[in-house]
Amino acid sequence: MSLIVQKFGGSSVANAERVFNVADIVTKTYAKGNDVIVVVSAQGDTTDDLIAKAHEINPNASRREMDMLLTTGEQISASLMAMAIEKLGYPVVSLLGWQAGFHTSTAYGSARIKRITPDRIKKELDKKNIIVVTGFQGINHYDDMTTLGRGGSDTSAVAIAAAMNADLCQIYTDVEGVFTADPRKIKNAKKLDVISYDEMLELASLGAQVLNNRSVEMAKRYGIELEVLSSMTKKPGTIVKEATKVEKMLISGVAKDEDVARVSIIGVPDRPGLAFKIFSKIGAKNINIDIILQSVGRNGTKDITFTVHRADLKETIAILDPYVELIGATSVVYDEDVAKVSIVGAGMETHSGTAASMFEALFAADINIHMISTSEIKISVLIDRADTDKAVAAIHNRFFGEGRDND
Repeated sequence: MSLIVQKFGGSSVANAERVFNVADIVTKTYAKGNDVIVVVSAQGDTTDDLIAKAHEINPNASRREMDMLLTTGEQISASLMAMAIEKLGYPVVSLLGWQAGFHTSTAYGSARIKRITPDRIKKELDKKNIIVVTGFQGINHYDDMTTLGRGGSDTSAVAIAAAMNADLCQIYTDVEGVFTADPRKIKNAKKLDVISYDEMLELASLGAQVLNNRSVEMAKRYGIELEVLSSMTKKPGTIVKEATKVEKMLISGVAKDEDVARVSIIGVPDRPGLAFKIFSKIGAKNINIDIILQSVGRNGTKDITFTVHRADLKETIAILDPYVELIGATSVVYDEDVAKVSIVGAGMETHSGTAASMFEALFAADINIHMISTSEIKISVLIDRADTDKAVAAIHNRFFGEGRDND
């Protein structure tokens, strides 16, 4: 007998037919003698609809009240799922995040899981119940409901798997696994049988929407083997596990992120400490910086360019505008019409010429590169947002097209 955690995304439980489809998957797993914990997201576009309703009432609602509202989406999914399983004749109980023992930080809208006390889960498993848990949420030390941010149900599922020493954590989505690119956009995208934690983490962080990056971080930390698969097709998915057990391809995938903006500080005096002062101001507001480029000093000045999430652009400019004059810089300029396209692969560590191949593909597609960032297993470029899909297709064809060698 195994303990299996199964997480189902919003599209998997979007309507009654799909709820019963999921209930069938869950009960068949249970009928094989396994203990089963199910984690569910809100149905379909429920979260977006709730946000729209909130904006009708108060566009500037507090984060606390938004969390009170948004946690209802998962509660609806969990109760409906339990009803479906119950109708199929199996013992089941639904639990809210706090009932399942999720204790979080106080950062409403983006809370972190501090600990899980799964006493109630253990009691329900002892009763041979299937347990359905609301993903995406927990409770803080004020006894307030909190949400974990977009994609937080993935993190909830992995956290439960870690706390309960589960044998497997399955993440069910509307695609059949992890692909070399978005299969809805790239026709010849290939499904990967296996991918390492590090590669999956890079892809998730760089815009691939199959898994939440925090869930991958947690899975790696606690050695939780993940399987990403479709709730629609019943086919084997992609296993995410430790790199040492994975045969390394040169490139595992191509990802895109259109939620970026480029910020440039022009004419920064070329003296020690100013970069620290600039980025510490931004970091103090919990704004994440990604690609950073500093020009070679000229005439006693340099330019510093970096990227942020587009949602953080307005606040970033508000921080920098009054500060630029204080440090003696010339101006701050920005561009929202950019995107980041990246390739990820553990094989890059031992293969030369990978960057050149990527840049060649972009050149052949007549796409200009604004910025470049690299690590041992990734290469990212900043390009015009209008060129994003063309860039992904060109790069993917270069590494995965017919007759290409990606080993």
